[in-house]
Order: sequence, then structure tokens, then C-alpha cells
Amino acid sequence: MQKLNKEIIKKKNIKGALLFFALLFYTFSFSQNEKKPKDLSKIVKTWAQPDVYPDHVVLSVAEDPTTAIGINWRTSPTDKIGYVEIAVSYGTPYFATRSQRIKAEKINYDTSINLDDGFESSFYGITIKDLKPNTLYAYRVGNDLFKSEWFQFKTAGNPKKEPYSFIYVGDAQNYILELWSRLIRTAFKTMPEAKFVIHAGDLVNYAHSETEWNDWFDAGGFIHSEIPTIAIPGNHEYSPYIKGRNVFGEKQFLSMQWQRQFSFPENGPKKLKKTCYFIDYPDLKVIALNSNLEIKLQSKWLKNVLAQNNKKWIVVTYHHPAFSASRKEGNEEIIKYWKPLFEEYNVDLALQGHDHAYTRGAVYTKELKSEYLKGPVYVVSVSGGKMYKLSSEGWDKYGAIKNKKGQYLQLFQVITIDDNKLFYKSYTASGKLFDNFELNKKEGKTQYLK
Repeated sequence: MQKLNKEIIKKKNIKGALLFFALLFYTFSFSQNEKKPKDLSKIVKTWAQPDVYPDHVVLSVAEDPTTAIGINWRTSPTDKIGYVEIAVSYGTPYFATRSQRIKAEKINYDTSINLDDGFESSFYGITIKDLKPNTLYAYRVGNDLFKSEWFQFKTAGNPKKEPYSFIYVGDAQNYILELWSRLIRTAFKTMPEAKFVIHAGDLVNYAHSETEWNDWFDAGGFIHSEIPTIAIPGNHEYSPYIKGRNVFGEKQFLSMQWQRQFSFPENGPKKLKKTCYFIDYPDLKVIALNSNLEIKLQSKWLKNVLAQNNKKWIVVTYHHPAFSASRKEGNEEIIKYWKPLFEEYNVDLALQGHDHAYTRGAVYTKELKSEYLKGPVYVVSVSGGKMYKLSSEGWDKYGAIKNKKGQYLQLFQVITIDDNKLFYKSYTASGKLFDNFELNKKEGKTQYLK
């Protein structure tokens, strides 16, 4: 057994060294205006492939985060079974003696049929229930021979006792390992106690790319395995099954990896499994919408969810902005079907992506002072390295006003809820405060302090 482990570690080190020298050669070659080495794609593919050790470990927020959590990972297909070991975390290293072992669902999937960088993997997933609220847990994943390190997460608890925060980011999409890594790591250092991270679509550029998804997991590292994820697909999570390229006009399919690598709630429309759902935090409802398709269908579901809501705060997230930051026109379908519901049920925040620039604004009520809102504060933000120029068009024709805008900035947002107050702060990738505002719940209305 010890000999086997040494051999595997040796192979992992060789694989890492090969990638390092390949990328070094790649960078040097480009600086000399030379072509890529022909075997670079094969080396990168080898780097992206899983082995017997668990990788891509990620937490997904469950419908009730006080008592449940989703856990996913992958390995090479040679691993036949996978478990989660979980225990209440204590300061002593002997906490693991009280751990519970739970078998995960395993699915083998081969992406090589459709992708140049494809291969077969074993995906594991489980939603663990009956956890204790407001409790720190430690867990690890794997099997009898190969296990991950121990990770930690804390279940949601009573929000009236203390304020809590979460992180929101727009499109990672491009230059993920190169540039998005610094953004998400700075976000973690800024708010290490964040309860979850909202990703507003376009996590990768080409929906099915194994190397791009591997970039996303490597860029976030242990953050994905300790802070639960809420994510919705952007347009780049939909692509045709054509090797090595994204062809518009062809039939689009949801990322092959999406359903297998996340355990999001399945409480949305059946057609939109794990891409449209809601989360019930103690005093916060987060509603994840899929703005790529079935907008009208989702409006019926959305109305029902909002009508039954008993949470103080409501946050919606979707990819395509209702009002654009970098385009002349807004999204007419979202404005027609979703915006009226946001206003009818007093949604507080709409967190969006897609436009690769920053804009924040709102629709104000006419009968009250201008500090009061009609519907949510709309935010468009980008976290990756691809940037668009801001549009000069206003939001006036939609009855909305832009309060803050910016361009050519990688940004992340920290949102803190403290009883009747919501504090919003936007930071650059270097950690500098860029934008902030406050929402107050006051006599049944939302007060907007810019």
C-alpha cells in the first residue's frame, strides 16, 4: 500500500512538472512569435484529467442550508466507489473518531466523444441531510485507499444573533486560471466567513471544455470545498457538441459537466433541473433563474415561489441583465415577464452578469421619496479578465436610473445582512473598495441609501 501511494505521488509530481514546463515553453514561444508546440494540447489534457485521488471537490448550497449540504467530486474511472466521511469539527485531531461514512452516487461519463480535450471520469455527488444548524462540520471524500484532506464548513444558523455575509461574482469565463484566480482569492481573504458564493453565469467560456472547468476548480482551490456555491448557467454554459469550438446557430446543450459536478436543489421546473431553483436561508430567499431559455415558464414558477415567501430579504440571480451595462438595449423578455414580479413582491437585489462591465441602479417609486424603491437594486458585474466598454445609453426608458458605473475592472461583491439592514460593497481584484450602498427595511418599504 505504501509503495502504491509513493508511485501515485511520483506520477502526480511528474504530471505537474510536465505542465509547468509546457506552459513555460508556451509563454516563451509566444514571446518569440513562434507557434504552439503540437503536443501542448495533449499535455494540458493530461493535466486536466483526474486520477485516483479525489479532485474538483465542491459544496453546493441546499434548499435548507441549516440542515443540509451538497458535496461533489470526481476521480478517474478506475475508482469503483466513493464515500463522504463527515463529523462535527472540534479542536482536537480526534474528531474523526466520531465521523459518519456515507456512500455517494457515482456516475461515469466520457466526454471524449464530443470533445478534443475529453476523457472519462467518475463523478460523485450527495446531498447530506439531518445536520445540526449553526454547526461546524469537517468532511473528506474518497474511498478506502484514496482520500482527500479534511475540509470544513458551517451550517446556517439563527440570523438574529449576528450579521452574515455572502459573495457575488459575475462572469469568470476568460483567463480563468490566469486572472480570475486572484479575484476569487482576494474575495476569500476579504470575507473568509462568507456563507456562500453566488456565480451569475459564464463560469467558463466553452460549456463542455474539460480544461476550462479544471481551470475554474484550480483557480478557486479549497474555496470551492469550504464555501458553498450557488451558480446559474450563462449563455457560455450552453454550446453545441462540436469538438474544440463554440458555434452559434447550432443546437445548444447545457454543459456536460453541470449536472454531474453540482448538487443544487431540484425544486424548480423539471425542464430546468439544477439551473432554476431557490434557497431558503433563515431570513433570506435566494432565487436562481435560468435566463437562457423558458423565461415565460419560469415566470409562473417564480410568481408561485414569491407568493409563498416568508423571508425578510429576497435576492434573485440570473445571467442576462434586465437593463444592460454595455449594450444599447435591455432584455425585453426579462423586463416583460420577471420585472413586474420583482416589483410586486418587493425583491431586494437582482445580481446579474453577461455584460463584462459594471452598472448599478434601480427603479424608484413615484409616490414616495426618491430614496424608496420599486423592485430591486439591479447590479451587473464581471469578475474575469474579458472586458467590454460601457454603453452610453441610460435606463430611463425602463423607468430606471443608473447610480454607479465602471469599466475595465475585475470586481467582486460582499453583501452583508444584519436584521433590517443590507450592506453592499464592491471591490476590485486588488481589494480596493469601488462601490457601496445600503438597504433598510422600513415600514414595509425598502429604503435605498446610495
